[in-house]
Amino acid sequence: MSTAVTEPPGVTVRSPAPDLARGFMLLLIALSHAPAFVDTSNAGPAALDAVATFVKSLLADNQARNMFVFLFGYGLGQLAYRQHARGEDWTSTKKLMRRRALGLIAIGFANTVLLVPIDIIAVYGLTLLVLAPLVRARATVLWWTGVLTLVPATLLLAWQSVAAQSKPSTIAEIMEPTFGAHLVASIPSWPGKTIVSTVIVVPAMLAGILAARRRLLDDPERHVPLLRRVAVLGLGLAIIGRLPAALMAAGAWTTTSAPVGWSVAIAHDLTGYAGGIAMAAAVGLVAVRTRHGRLATAMAALGQRSLTFYLFQAVVWVTLFYPFTLALHDDISFAATLLIAIAVWALSIALADLLRATGHRGPLETLLRRLTYRPHTTRPTP
Repeated sequence: MSTAVTEPPGVTVRSPAPDLARGFMLLLIALSHAPAFVDTSNAGPAALDAVATFVKSLLADNQARNMFVFLFGYGLGQLAYRQHARGEDWTSTKKLMRRRALGLIAIGFANTVLLVPIDIIAVYGLTLLVLAPLVRARATVLWWTGVLTLVPATLLLAWQSVAAQSKPSTIAEIMEPTFGAHLVASIPSWPGKTIVSTVIVVPAMLAGILAARRRLLDDPERHVPLLRRVAVLGLGLAIIGRLPAALMAAGAWTTTSAPVGWSVAIAHDLTGYAGGIAMAAAVGLVAVRTRHGRLATAMAALGQRSLTFYLFQAVVWVTLFYPFTLALHDDISFAATLLIAIAVWALSIALADLLRATGHRGPLETLLRRLTYRPHTTRPTP
């Protein structure tokens, strides 16, 4: 028996389209998260706040996460493909995924405790830990599992959305006054939230694994017709399904009917899955034409370091909004937070491109790599 280290592929061989999609995804994540850290009673100009609320609901809420999860599943499919191409058996690949899952759970827990109580990283890790065998399941199994889990996932999201319709709340309402109190505040609820949230991510994750098997984003030039259909149909469905909730969130339409409220929430959250996947397909189409441009290169650099800059956003939110830092949660309007989100994303692109130019990975990607790729025993070469 011989001991070897399985090295993951270098950044130089990555396909640009998935990374471009991850780079764009971070904009949607920022738009979704930034408004959560300001007091809803501290409104700016009513018209601007209404427009900002409409944009956030239509584009980001319960849609940005689905694009993120789809790309996570796509990355798992890529990982399995590369391991198979190296001649690794399923046992070694499963162990690698287990180490990756545990690393994600640890990073997500640290994010929740040290930074903000909005975390998807640990949810990814727990979902991968439980559902790793599905990475190599037959396509029919993935399809049926995705469809069946879509029902409870949508109902759970709709329940949250209906609650928000009657009583909007933000993280600003539960911010702790000191850093010490902040460190312990999120720990009791973290396990339950993480476990429940795994239900939400399964459908889009499995769709990503299926897309990776067809290499839709690795070879987008070969799949332009399919990508175009997914982008057009998915985005069209998302706009139609999410428009009523966006109008309701912006105050342009109201209803006192509980069935109507539930219907609006279900349509919004269900079509968010279609919209998230369609956005990834749309970026794949863009990559066919612009993959070698300067902006595309910088965006891909951001996508390669998406874990690092997801947490970078959290650092910014803590720095700007929490009572024990700059405490701007009472001074910034809802609309202004979207401008801040865009500025943070633009800064992320510049910093990621600087890391690329100087030959550095993202620090969190480096950490996860070290946690994942450890020496392990392989069979001797015949």
